[in-house]
Amino acid sequence: MVHTKKIALVFLLCLLSTSSIAEECVVLLHGMARTDRSMDKMEEVLKAEGYTVINYDYPSTRYDITTIAKEYLPKAVAQCKPDVTVNFVTHSLGGIVLRKYLSINMLENLGRVVMLGPPNKGSEVVDKLKNIPGFKLINGPAGMQLGTDDSSAPNSLGPVNYPVGIIAGRSTINPILSQMLPNPDDGKVSVERTKLEGMTDHIVVSVSHPFLMRDKDVIRQVKAFLHEGAFERR
Repeated sequence: MVHTKKIALVFLLCLLSTSSIAEECVVLLHGMARTDRSMDKMEEVLKAEGYTVINYDYPSTRYDITTIAKEYLPKAVAQCKPDVTVNFVTHSLGGIVLRKYLSINMLENLGRVVMLGPPNKGSEVVDKLKNIPGFKLINGPAGMQLGTDDSSAPNSLGPVNYPVGIIAGRSTINPILSQMLPNPDDGKVSVERTKLEGMTDHIVVSVSHPFLMRDKDVIRQVKAFLHEGAFERR
């Protein structure tokens, strides 16, 4: 009888846990010059965890950051059911677009945010390359706004007042761009410039910028922060 009660209790706790997650939505925002397909693996894993996942595709190279935040982010959030907790997982530019959106919109049911390789203080790569012919054509108006000066889009946004976990990479597959960055870096952003005043947690992983959103250990850490509000430390 005691054994049966224990099994029933475990089953009930599992149901309660799954039910809680099922009432949460996770909006995925890809990086610059990428599409929603780059977040497919993240989407698959989080759906398996029981979340409602909105893997949102937006025109990252067509408009500036303010326009994307005003015109496209509300459409992504609107795909979540009303009154459920809305979490976000972003890659690179997606984190800056989200910061802009949340600076002009109060989301009362905002949950937790995980940013992967965000240029929260800009990137020296943009400083050095933005005036080179072809840079704007490839990276668009938003890419031009990601420098390190005080007037850049990320540096004009200020601190955050909501739960944010940041995962920075310290490996690179682009040694040329890494020469433009303070070490350690992920080939696009230095670890130091991913940091953000008011952030809840920050970890560094041995993954390069283009692969952060597909790395199994990064995804494990994303799940940990969404569930517990902190990254795992071994």
